[in-house]
Amino acid sequence: MAELATIRQQPIAQTTQPSLWHRMWKARWPYLFVAPFYISFSIFALFPVAFSIYLSLTEWNGLAPIKFVGLNNYSLLLKDQLFWQSIINGLTLFVMYVPIMVVLALVLAVILNSKRIRAYRVFRALIFLPYITNMVAAGFTFQLMLNQQQGLFNTLLGMVGIAPVPWLQDTFWAKVSLCLLILWAYLGYHMIIMLAGLQTIPGELTEAAEIDGASRVQAFLYITVPLMRPTIFFSVVLSTIGSFDLFTEVNSLFGGTSGPINTALTPIIHIFNQAFGANRLGYASAAAYVYFAFVFVLTLFQVRYVGRQQT
Repeated sequence: MAELATIRQQPIAQTTQPSLWHRMWKARWPYLFVAPFYISFSIFALFPVAFSIYLSLTEWNGLAPIKFVGLNNYSLLLKDQLFWQSIINGLTLFVMYVPIMVVLALVLAVILNSKRIRAYRVFRALIFLPYITNMVAAGFTFQLMLNQQQGLFNTLLGMVGIAPVPWLQDTFWAKVSLCLLILWAYLGYHMIIMLAGLQTIPGELTEAAEIDGASRVQAFLYITVPLMRPTIFFSVVLSTIGSFDLFTEVNSLFGGTSGPINTALTPIIHIFNQAFGANRLGYASAAAYVYFAFVFVLTLFQVRYVGRQQT
């Protein structure tokens, strides 16, 4: 008992925790192997973001000394009618082509998801092919086909007695022409998204509905579409962001311009013109962050209020 008491009276040795530097040195080889990613991420991602935030508070043309102006660029941006016109153009394009593209993508996906269609893999590849086609070449081809005098579209319309349509000269038809190009280019991509969603739906559900007397159209409307709502919503969100990010499509279709009276001007093109056309790098940075905030709020609204209804 005396020995036990003696042991209890002895102080317990406290283990000292190694310092942070010691732990890092001990794990130096794992840190060394992952360091290239963090170094490149800091140089090409974090630094440009931080520098552009600072740049949005300055006036700079890329050559002269940087002049700090505070929030002056943002106050000027609120009065920039061209910038807000580009925002309205993006919303208009979204309303014009997104519903048509989503419906067509879903219908094509349902058709080509059936094993009853012969060579369905070939048709999938053909519909997806425009997405990987060079957009500059595609835009130039559409420009030729939509030519008011000798274009293929007006030639076909003339064969049925319809007057030539000013596809690229009129403000309304210019938007329609751009929507046609976007539909041609991105329909296959969204069809693949729909196909991925369809293949997660058990086929037994549709078969059970048909056994109970439902037609294929009824099974599609009351079983396939409700189960596809999250996928459809994802496709709509991507299209929302894409409607404001159009750049190559507009420049290639309208020959380096933004269409008649800037009818196809998008925020990305406006920011590019301010930065590299007018050399207003600070103003362009401010416009980029206002544009980002607008798209972020719009997407957040869709996810929170529209997407919640799909779950």
